[in-house]
Amino acid sequence: MPKMKTHRGAAKRFRITGSGKIRRNRAYKSHKLGKKTAQRKRKLRQSSLVSSNDARRVKQMLPYG
Repeated sequence: MPKMKTHRGAAKRFRITGSGKIRRNRAYKSHKLGKKTAQRKRKLRQSSLVSSNDARRVKQMLPYG
């Protein structure tokens, strides 16, 4: 059986934590930053976890993660 291919777009966006959860960066931090408050931009820097509903699909895209 051939090797499975990793989805390269997903590999650049997600990382798997030590406990097996999937970490992601927050959206809305790339442009139109002038109207966003400093507090909001600070909170967007922090990564968060992928919801359990989406985690199953992301894990399929990262077979060797």
